[in-house]
Amino acid sequence: MKDPFFSETILDWYARNGRDLPWRRTRDPYAIWISEIILQQTRIAQGTAYWERFMARFPDVETLAEADEDEVLRLWEGLGYYSRARNLHAAAKQIAAAGSFPDTLDGIRSLRGIGDYTAAAIGSIAFGLDAAVLDGNVYRVLSRYFGIATPVGSTAAKKEFSDLARELLPPGKAADFNQGIMDFGAIQCTPVSPACGTCPLSGSCRAFKTDRTGILPVKREAKAASVRHFSYVYLRSGGMTAFRKRPAGDIWQGLWEPLLFESPDGTGALPEWILTLSPVLLREGFRHQLTHRTLLTDFYRAETEEKPELPEGYRWIKEQDLDRFGKPRLVEILLEILEGKD
Repeated sequence: MKDPFFSETILDWYARNGRDLPWRRTRDPYAIWISEIILQQTRIAQGTAYWERFMARFPDVETLAEADEDEVLRLWEGLGYYSRARNLHAAAKQIAAAGSFPDTLDGIRSLRGIGDYTAAAIGSIAFGLDAAVLDGNVYRVLSRYFGIATPVGSTAAKKEFSDLARELLPPGKAADFNQGIMDFGAIQCTPVSPACGTCPLSGSCRAFKTDRTGILPVKREAKAASVRHFSYVYLRSGGMTAFRKRPAGDIWQGLWEPLLFESPDGTGALPEWILTLSPVLLREGFRHQLTHRTLLTDFYRAETEEKPELPEGYRWIKEQDLDRFGKPRLVEILLEILEGKD
């Protein structure tokens, strides 16, 4: 349904209230792409610093394509969802091989790690393509304004909201409209306590008129997080420590970690060869929350003069070189405990 009032109001609001973000000061598709990937599952306040560091270290796609994956992952530390960094690196190689950044929606969508939303964002902002974005902010604004109760996350909702966003898109103004509606959702029509009293759309907002701003959008019931039980042992010998690169097929693929013993039943039992080294328990039952998993972890430290034979996949690395390796946040926490920072 076309609604010129809604679209023009969003554009007007954005002109007066849009956020001044560094990647909005350029039309460089590379810079915009980096920002979009970083800001997936990341707040702008945190993501801005990462974007600035990424652009300083990898100022163009060729530099990123030629980088070592470990360096890319290390620079990504703390952002989580590390598949984003691996996909970013792989896509950079695709772009470098092609000789230029793709300038069509299909071309952008063909890059590793890029779906409909990211393709529309890059396409509209960098190339002026008439493509509508659909993210959490957009779902919320449209659901409330038009009174749509279709559960967000469902197949039906994606089609319904996608069609609506496309109909509302003002031709030739996609960049401002897309950024405007996302900013509107982040600043004005917030998840909790939206600023309805100063909202220029409140006069025709269905949710406001029917007192449903706290109900819309409707979300599908989230799955319960599974629980895993980890025991990390930081084994030190002669200035070296045992680490491995995590294999494919599980969380944190490609990141580095010390000796890990996972206990399906939660007993936290360590193997006999570790127990002979008299490991010291540093922290018990540390809770680390991922999106769909809860990790309950015991942290240990053990020291030995003679280096024992390590399990398959582990190797000795110099402790002074640890900063060169990308590590999950949970492992960083263990290192902070060892250094007395926690």
